[in-house]
Amino acid sequence: MSDSPQLTPYPEADALIWELLARVQAVLGEHLIGMYLEGSLAGGAFDQDSDIDFVAVTDEDISEPLFSALQSMHARIALLDTPWAIQLEGSYIGQHALRRYDPDHTLHPNIERGPGERLKMVHHDASWDIHRSVLRERGITLIGPHPHTLIDPISPNDLRRAVLDIASGWCVPLLSDPAAMQRRGYQSFVVLSLCRMLYTLDHGAVVSKLAAAHWARETLDRRWT
Repeated sequence: MSDSPQLTPYPEADALIWELLARVQAVLGEHLIGMYLEGSLAGGAFDQDSDIDFVAVTDEDISEPLFSALQSMHARIALLDTPWAIQLEGSYIGQHALRRYDPDHTLHPNIERGPGERLKMVHHDASWDIHRSVLRERGITLIGPHPHTLIDPISPNDLRRAVLDIASGWCVPLLSDPAAMQRRGYQSFVVLSLCRMLYTLDHGAVVSKLAAAHWARETLDRRWT
């Protein structure tokens, strides 16, 4: 789509995003209410090492036939001749489940970045309120109504609770098995993610990893510089 708005500094990434939208529309048809970008794209921190975070909102939960069709679609996208083809991270969520966290309604299709990843059903627990907040306040609309109209306001304490959920589910295992942090790239990811979590606990708001790192350098004592 040569006349489509520029979304990233990388033409190949833009081309993949618009191709994804076209294929999602073809599969979901009238069930698709809107499709949005969040994550680093919404936060203005997207670079060559970023993933492409998307959320597709549907009129109801994805049926088994639609799930199979979406799974096949993503398998075909992963084979496209572009490095961005395996950098997609996204979820397909019905409008009622997106509006607010419901502990009895958390299982939705999701795909992660990386080679060999497939669309699968994943629990979107209370920690997903962080995604809701970014999407509501800064999400980029590819098609559909403004995300502000689809998601209820998320309080600072809801965001703090989401971070605490992540801390127990992600940080605690890292402490018990630090071998996962031997890779330099993952070390950077951990440090930046922890800065972001500390910022949210302190401010009750979500910022980019880069902004949180600058805040941490100015706020924490010198041993962390």
